[in-house]
Amino acid sequence: MTLKVLLFAQLLYVVDEIHFPIKSGIPGVAPVNVIFLVVLLAMQGKPDPVKAPAILQKSIYYFYGALTFAFLWAQVRASGDFMADLTYYKNALFFPLFYILHLRCKQDEKSTRQLLIWVMVIAAVAGLEGLLEGLDYGFGKYNPFRRASGPFGVDWHNANRAGVFYGMFMPMFVALALFLKQRKLWRIAAIGGAVVIAGGAISTYSRQAYFLILLSIVLLLVRKSIILAAIMVVVGVTAVGYLPDSVFQRVEETKQQGKSGNEEVDVSTASRFELWAGGMGMLSHNPLGVGLNRFKDEIGNYSGYKHMDAHNFYVLTLAECGPQGLATLLFLIWTLFRLANFLRANAPPDDPEAKALTIGFTVSTLCMALGGIYGSPTLEGNVMALYWAMCGLLERYIRLKMQNGETKIEVDREPSLVERFPLAAYIRPNQQK
Repeated sequence: MTLKVLLFAQLLYVVDEIHFPIKSGIPGVAPVNVIFLVVLLAMQGKPDPVKAPAILQKSIYYFYGALTFAFLWAQVRASGDFMADLTYYKNALFFPLFYILHLRCKQDEKSTRQLLIWVMVIAAVAGLEGLLEGLDYGFGKYNPFRRASGPFGVDWHNANRAGVFYGMFMPMFVALALFLKQRKLWRIAAIGGAVVIAGGAISTYSRQAYFLILLSIVLLLVRKSIILAAIMVVVGVTAVGYLPDSVFQRVEETKQQGKSGNEEVDVSTASRFELWAGGMGMLSHNPLGVGLNRFKDEIGNYSGYKHMDAHNFYVLTLAECGPQGLATLLFLIWTLFRLANFLRANAPPDDPEAKALTIGFTVSTLCMALGGIYGSPTLEGNVMALYWAMCGLLERYIRLKMQNGETKIEVDREPSLVERFPLAAYIRPNQQK
C-alpha cells in the first residue's frame, strides 16, 4: 500500500512541482529525485510478475550514451559552469527513467489501471489550470505576455511547453471518448477531459498546440469512421466562429504584410528559421557537436540571437550531440512507435478500454515526436515525465493482461522472410515456417 501511495504522489508532484515549493537541501538534487529514490527503496524485496524485457530499454541506453559523450565533450571543448552542466546532464538522464520505474512498479493489473487513470486525471487538471489562467487573463486582444502556462510556469515563458503537454495528452481523452464502447460515464469523463485540455491549449496561444490537437482529433476520427470524420469536420468549421478573437489574431500573426507589401512570416517564426540555420552552421564547424548544454552559449556566433534556445529539439540535439546524437534520438522515437504497435497488437480484442488506450497512445507518441519540431521540451521533466510513466504503465498493463490469459501472447520479433515476402513461399515450399 505504501508503494502505491508513493507512486501516486510521485506522478502528481512531477507535474505540479510548482505548487509544492520545497527543496532537497542537496546541491544539484531536486525533491523529485529524492522521491524517485524513496519509491525505488519501497520496491525492494517485492516480487514482480512482469519479467519480459523492456521494449524501450536499449534505445534509451543508446540515447544516454550519446548524451554522456556530449557532456564529456563539452567539458573538454569548452568547459564552463561544471555544476550547471552536471545538473543539466542529470536531468536529461533522469526523466526517461520514469518509463523503467513504472514498467517495474510491482503493481498488479488493477493497481496499474488505477495509475493509468491517475495519469489522465493529472493531465486533465493541468488542462483545467491552464483554462482557468486563460479565463483570468481574459480572451480580448491577444497579448503575448498574457499566455497561460498552467502548472509548467509562473508566467508566459512556459506557455509553449504547456501547449506541447496538452497536445500530447489530448489524443488519450479523444480516443477514450471515441472507442470506449458501453462505458457511458467514462466516455462523458473523457469528453470533459478533452474539453479542459482544449481550453488549456487555447489559453496558451501556442500555434503548435493548436496544430497537434487538430491533427490528433482528425486522425482518431478517421480511425473511427471516415463518415464521422467528415461530419465532425463540418461541425468543427461551423464551431470555429465561436472561438475567441484573440485566437484568430494569434494564428493570423504567422503571416504579416511587410513594408513593401509582400507577405512575410512574423518575428517569432522568422527567429526560429535563423536559429535553425545557426544550428546547422554550428554543426558544420563542430562535426561532433558543440557539447551538451552549449547551444545557448554558441548561437550568438552563428546568428543574430544570443543565449537563445534552438526551438527545435532535433536541431538542438544535432548541434550539441552531433549526428550520432540525432541518430540515437530518432532510434528512440522509432522504438516508441514499435512499443505502440506492440500495445495495439496485444490489447485484448474484447476490452474496448485497453484498445482505446493503445490507440490514443499511438497518436500521443506522434504528437510527442512532432512537439520537438517547433520547440525543445523533450528533456523538460514536468512536460515529459508523465508521458514516460504512461509508456511504462501501458506496457505493464498489456503484459499483465497477456500473462493473465486475456489476450494472445505476441512476441515482439522481426517478421520471417515468408511474412515479409509472401511469394518467397513458392521458391522452397517444403521449408515454410
